[in-house]
Amino acid sequence: MTASKQKSSSGSGLSLNTRIMIGLFAGIAAGLLLRLMPGNWIDVFLIDGLFQIVGRLFINALQMLVVPLVVVSLICGASALGDPARLGRLGGKTLLLYLLTTGVAVTIAITAGVLVQPGAGADLSSAAEYTGAAAPSLVEVLTNLVPKNPVAAMASGNMIPIIVFSLLIGVALTMSGEPGKRTRAFFEDFNDVIMKLVSIVMYVAPYGVFALITRLAATTGGEIFGNLAVYILLVLGMLLLHLLVTYPLVLTLFTGLNPLTFLKKMRAAWLFAFSTASSNATIPVTLDTVENRLGAHNNVASFTVPLGATINMDGTAIMQGIATAFIAQAYGVDLSISQYLTVVLMVIMASIGAAGVPGVGIILLATVLIQVGLPQEGIALIIGVDRILDMARTAVNITGDAMVTTVVAKSEGELDEAVYNDPEAGVIRDHDKLEAAPSTV
Repeated sequence: MTASKQKSSSGSGLSLNTRIMIGLFAGIAAGLLLRLMPGNWIDVFLIDGLFQIVGRLFINALQMLVVPLVVVSLICGASALGDPARLGRLGGKTLLLYLLTTGVAVTIAITAGVLVQPGAGADLSSAAEYTGAAAPSLVEVLTNLVPKNPVAAMASGNMIPIIVFSLLIGVALTMSGEPGKRTRAFFEDFNDVIMKLVSIVMYVAPYGVFALITRLAATTGGEIFGNLAVYILLVLGMLLLHLLVTYPLVLTLFTGLNPLTFLKKMRAAWLFAFSTASSNATIPVTLDTVENRLGAHNNVASFTVPLGATINMDGTAIMQGIATAFIAQAYGVDLSISQYLTVVLMVIMASIGAAGVPGVGIILLATVLIQVGLPQEGIALIIGVDRILDMARTAVNITGDAMVTTVVAKSEGELDEAVYNDPEAGVIRDHDKLEAAPSTV
């Protein structure tokens, strides 16, 4: 759920998307050119000197953001859900469905990544060091969910206990009355500061990507970019599968409604999602679609749609699942079943409170890589092409918001099926606009 239309503050006026893509392709060209140039000084001063320093600084900047971003955003996200005692059926159904579809998304993504092997044969094992410890057992993963020492977990970057602790703090804030409200206001302000820091780091992302990709292309050649094409196609394929199979199945299972009608009525919202690449910016269009085109009452939609824009990360979950498998294969690392289960669990829990700003999805991917010990240098490849996939992810996310809203409205008796089944419901024609326009004299 990232908003990738942020403009740079430079005089060029190029968007962040464009600058990152320029950095990616310029890095490929520079790296391949360096391979043709003779001289040991190139390796010493450029490949293993300047480009390695700049690349590592960028990776360190991403890692610097991980713990504060996860802690603050999850506390804000969990506290925004309201008092659990007052959420009732509506909140319980909505939250369960969002987390369920996110779990399905990351599971099918990891399964596809393991079966298709998009990173196989890339052989980047010499480009970065694998520092991961021995894989913990499933019992260890489960027993370590609750941290004995939250501060120690933050210092060591042990993400799952951090996520659990942050969620518990967020829930406690909702149950603490006035002290909870004051503390929540502090964290919301702190969250704004962290988001600004994310924007600062993402502003220099094109230079970090250029340095990392230049070094990667200079040391490995262009073979990895064939694997990257497979990665892109696999992510797009899984996004389409989730959009056209998972959502219609869930809709049919829980409501019995015609899923083709649902998909046809989502077309306008898809176009807006593609143009903005932001679930948050698409909220007005999504609300209009689910209320006027699909027939969900505002009592339900006004709660489920904004909540979905906050916690529904199905598209990002698919990217993170496949990216984890891709990076592990590219660096020749065999992840265990318990490590893949850890990825699933982390993505589901981290979906609560993830902010819709540029770069957050990549930083959340960094938390996954840290947790399973994979080299963070692989992020350079992902962030370089991530902007291409961002619009498709947003379309998937807002479709999930609309589907869950429809299911919950149906279960609460708040869905007008006559509107849902009417192909013309909510369609604004040109003559309607003319009739609605005020007359001028």
